[in-house]
This record gives sequence, structure tokens and C-alpha cells, in this order.
Amino acid sequence: MSRERLRASLLLVVTLATLADLVFVSLLAQWVAMVALGGYLLTLRGLSTMARTLLGAAIMLSLVALWQHTAPLALLREAAGRFAFFATFLVALGLLRLPAYRSRLVTRCGQAMLLQPPSRRYPILSLGSALFGIILNIGVLNLFAAMIEKSNTLAAAQGRQWVQQARQRRMMLALLRGFALAPLVSPMGIGMAVVLSSMEGLSWIELAPYALGAALVLFLVGWGVDRVTGPRLQQNRQREVPSLRPLARFVLLLFSLVALIFVLAWGLDLPLPTAVLLGAPLGAFLWLCWQCRRHGRAGVPAAAVALHRGFPKLVSPASNEIVVLGAAGFLGHLCVGLVDGASLAESVGFLSSLGAGTAVVAMLLVALLAQVGINPIVSVTLLVGILPTLGIDGLTPPVLAVSLLMGWTLALMSSPMTISMLILSRFTGISSLRIGYRWNGLFLCLAVPLLAVWFLLARF
Repeated sequence: MSRERLRASLLLVVTLATLADLVFVSLLAQWVAMVALGGYLLTLRGLSTMARTLLGAAIMLSLVALWQHTAPLALLREAAGRFAFFATFLVALGLLRLPAYRSRLVTRCGQAMLLQPPSRRYPILSLGSALFGIILNIGVLNLFAAMIEKSNTLAAAQGRQWVQQARQRRMMLALLRGFALAPLVSPMGIGMAVVLSSMEGLSWIELAPYALGAALVLFLVGWGVDRVTGPRLQQNRQREVPSLRPLARFVLLLFSLVALIFVLAWGLDLPLPTAVLLGAPLGAFLWLCWQCRRHGRAGVPAAAVALHRGFPKLVSPASNEIVVLGAAGFLGHLCVGLVDGASLAESVGFLSSLGAGTAVVAMLLVALLAQVGINPIVSVTLLVGILPTLGIDGLTPPVLAVSLLMGWTLALMSSPMTISMLILSRFTGISSLRIGYRWNGLFLCLAVPLLAVWFLLARF
């Protein structure tokens, strides 16, 4: 068995065992998932600096837990369960990439968005990347960034290099800002999974009015900044604008997938994150069956073969993402377990005087910590575990949850150390610091105070 196939097999065991534990609450399944996860991590080679750093920090903090915590084994088992949960989450959503990359509809949607006139390109590309991000997750950045680089040629800019560079900046920022809305708009996103799995009894429906409103504010600010700062070009010749009909078909497909997940959550009485872990692979397989339907037997045998062959190649490039998100979840859970809640409550007791304004502080804290490399999973998990214990008037669970998701979104739009920013830096050849602070600086300066004002007004 090749190393790639071995990793894929171990990751599949982690996924199946974690799903079994989430649905049936099985201690045996927990141990199987942890053993398989340990084997998977031992087979990894060539991890990124960020992944190695987080993994090293997880090991060091585990030693601290063994030394200081009163029940270290239970704490480490729970933290390992969080690691396995996020690994399973990425695998489950990653399965949707297989039919998506094979789909002519996805390719046509991408081309239709990129070939729109400049006045319509930003809103369509931003909204499109947000919608595609629900299915492709981080894969939408690789897919769309490659399309942008391929279409934004010097010939298309009529030999004007400054026009080519301006188009690159505008389209990449539209892509980044649209993708970064995922924590707010996607019930299938990793941000929503962190919040809903950490705050029992909270549902996506309760968050939707606040979250979607904040996403609308960010979208309008981004569109306005693009309109003001974009160059005014004289169109020398008319070209045919492609139809957006493929995008409408994709939206219908997306709604079908989301509906499947909510039906599973309602029908099986499952938390939404668990329903996502079940519904995403099921939706991916049904999509594959539809693509393979001409092969007979409703496409089921051909889809199974495609899934078997494509799974190793699908999950192999995701090792850095799995380690980064999994280790961040692991660290966040350990931090909550090791922090003395009573002492911390005394040191941050002044927040009680801010009331619901504490939510704005929490939003800024998540965004600022991301600038120095602290993954939002760590900061959000820590704040979710601490702030509700302070008994702050007006800081209801939905208000707190959305404020943390808003901070997560701002982190994705600004921090030079996030995976999303590093991917765009690789495609553009531009420093992630320049993208986050120079390209996106004006947008952030306008968006942060507007979000704070909107958030405080929206509570009433």
C-alpha cells in the first residue's frame, strides 16, 4: 500500500469512527478515531511552517496538561476528539470537491462570473465565491484564483500592464472578501461548526438575522470601496457578456444540498454540525451518481468507483489544512480546560460594565489575535468557554456567537497568516502583508466601525 493510500485509509477510519461517536455516542468509536488520527499524523511529511508550529504547540500544551490538570487524560481525550471532529469536517466537506471539479456547470459558472463587465464583476464574483465556498470551502480560492490568473492576461488588458494589475487586485479582493463571508452566511462552514458545537442549545436560525445582516454590511462596504477606488476605463469594443443562467442552476443545486442537511438535522434530531458531516458526503455521492447516470444502475456503481479512486488524491493535498484546523481546535479546548475561570473572570470583570458592548470587544479580539498568528478556532473556542460564565447583561448566546463569527470574518480578510491569504499570495506573487493591509486597508478601516455600530443597533 502506498503512503498516499495509507493516509487516506487512516483518515477514512477517523471520519467513520467520529461520525459513529457523534451519532451513537460510542467510547469505542472515540478510541478508534484517536488511534487512527495518531497513525495519520505519524505518516505526514513536508508540513508547512504554520502546521508544524501548531502541532508543536499542541504537544507542548499537552505536556502542561499532564503536569497541571487534575484529570489530564479526560481533558486530552476530549481535545483529541475536537481534533478528530475538525479533521472529519474537512474530509466531509472536501468530498464535495470531487463532483464539483468534474462538473461542467461549475466551470461555466466560473467563466461567466469572470467575464462580466467591471461594474458587475465585483458583486457577482464576491457573491459567487461566497456561494461556491459553501461547497468547496478553501478549495474555492484555488479554483477561482487559477481562473482569474488565466483570464487576466496582458492581451486582455490591451497591453496595458497597469490595467492588468488593477484587475488582478480588484478580482482577488472580491474573491477574498466573498470567501471570508463564509463564517457568517454558511451553515456548513467551519466557523459555524465551532460556535454551534461549543454553545449547546444554540441553532443557526437564531443566528441568521444578525449574521446575514453583518454579511450584507461587509458586502456593501466592499462593493462601495471597489467602485470608488477602481480605475475608470474607456471600453473600446463591445464583447458579448455571458449569461448568468449557469449560476442560477448552481444556486438551485446549493439550496438542494443545504435542504438535505436541514432535513437530516430535523428528521434524525441531530445538531446542525453533525448533520453537515452526514449530509455533505451523502450530497457528494448523489451528485456523483447524477454525473454518472448514463453508466446505468442510476450511476451508483460508477460513482462508487470514482469516489474510491479520487478519495486519496482529494485528501492528500489537504494535510496542512487538517493539521492547522485540527491542532487549533485541540489547543482551544486545552486552553479552556487549563484556564482558571474564576481568576480570569476577576481580571476581565470590567467587561460587565460594557454590557452587550462586550460583543464588539470580542469581535475585535478575535480579529487582532489572528494578526499575530493565533488561529480564530483557538480564540473563538477560548472566548466561547469564558465569556458566558461572566454573566454579562445583554450578552445573549446569539449576540456573542455572531460577534465571534464577525471577528473570524475580519481575520480572514486581514490576517497575513491565514491559509486564505497565503493562497492568494502564492497565486499573485504579492506579499500577504500587502494584500491584507495595503490592498484591503481602506475597506477594513470603514468596515470595522460600521460593523460595531450596526451590531449595537441591531440588538434593539
